[in-house]
Amino acid sequence: MEIGCGGLLLHLARRPGTTATQVVLTGDDERLEEARRAFAAFMPAVETSMSSLHLRDGRLPAAWGEVKEGLERAASERPADVVLSPRLDDSHQDHRLLAELVTTVWRDCVVLRYEIPKWDGDLASVSHYLPLSDEEAHRKVALLNTHYPSQQTRDWWDDLTFLGLMRLRGLECRAPFAEGFVVDKATLRVSS
Repeated sequence: MEIGCGGLLLHLARRPGTTATQVVLTGDDERLEEARRAFAAFMPAVETSMSSLHLRDGRLPAAWGEVKEGLERAASERPADVVLSPRLDDSHQDHRLLAELVTTVWRDCVVLRYEIPKWDGDLASVSHYLPLSDEEAHRKVALLNTHYPSQQTRDWWDDLTFLGLMRLRGLECRAPFAEGFVVDKATLRVSS
């Protein structure tokens, strides 16, 4: 998650009264501990919690019912104003299933769908941008490198990948860097 929206997490962490829950669907104990430490680092001084379903990576479509139940349990335990999710058109089957189920569980929340750079080449236009300063973009990358040592041997994992995508999204919204999101549905409330 932090790969796609770590800058947003850093911004949210600065808001007084913010609480955050992370639902991790897959991963062994080592990966779960990485996720726990990273989430805490991106959201310092925020009350955070994490739940995990311990499902097999790359096999979530076969565990549709377990994923749906786990998300519903998380939604019932803690109400949400904003839900962060992968994009619906993400090429990774686990990400795509999560994206499909999020809006069936959190029907009345703003769902911000983040993008994750990968070799699949599935990046597309975004509908919303979060401008980031140079310092914020580099802080995000430093935290990713510190808290995800298991991923650093991947051929796509490097500072230029993360900074390059944030720079491109920044160019699109006239900022030094940015994160891009897709919002499928938003409810506007206009007071009279």
